[in-house]
Amino acid sequence: MSLRSTDLIALPTGEFTFPLDGDAYPGQTGFLVAYAIRHSNGVFLFDTGFAPDGPEMAEFYVRYAVKPRDIDEVLSAASVDAAEISAIANCHLHLDHAGQNARFPGTPIYVQRAEWTAAHEPDYTYLPSIDFPGANYVELDGEVEPMPGMRILPTPGHSPGHQSLVIDSPDGLLLLAGQAVYSRGEWVGLPAAREGASTAPDRTAYDRSIARLKALNPKEVLFGHDRQGWP
Repeated sequence: MSLRSTDLIALPTGEFTFPLDGDAYPGQTGFLVAYAIRHSNGVFLFDTGFAPDGPEMAEFYVRYAVKPRDIDEVLSAASVDAAEISAIANCHLHLDHAGQNARFPGTPIYVQRAEWTAAHEPDYTYLPSIDFPGANYVELDGEVEPMPGMRILPTPGHSPGHQSLVIDSPDGLLLLAGQAVYSRGEWVGLPAAREGASTAPDRTAYDRSIARLKALNPKEVLFGHDRQGWP
């Protein structure tokens, strides 16, 4: 099955501000984008956005001036009924990409086994967002086709079990890179672009993942932290 571009919906799930006293992009606004893909088997959701603000995260949310958006409201604004969502994948399990997984009890959520393990290490994520009553994680050790015409690819580097989504379209492959590539500028190699390579916990894996994605020769690339896609 090939999907049309109109079957893909970008979902702005929040914003934050880089701290003025931080090392990266002080004072600049950062963005979170999730994606919904309409499919004959239902709506596939790629990321769920920031965790709702809570006392455990108050210090972090204040420091980064986090402005989370409720995923139900975001979906409604995009004319997507949350009840239509039949499967989910998070590019990884940090709280800005998997923060509202708990809104979807019973729904299959695809995750690399390495990411699930990492997420239960100290200070990795906000556990109540991913460990919740009715959680239905499908642990993977590599590629899988969650729906016809869609492939989940392991793209480690930013995190041990990061994954990206490749979608067949009539015009060529559509790539949802997640945070395997931080921005359009990093994808095209702009020197001053926001990038994730220099801070990647595993730089070798990060570079290898980008090389793998580029070798797919995608027609279009969309990112988890950049509202502007490529081309």
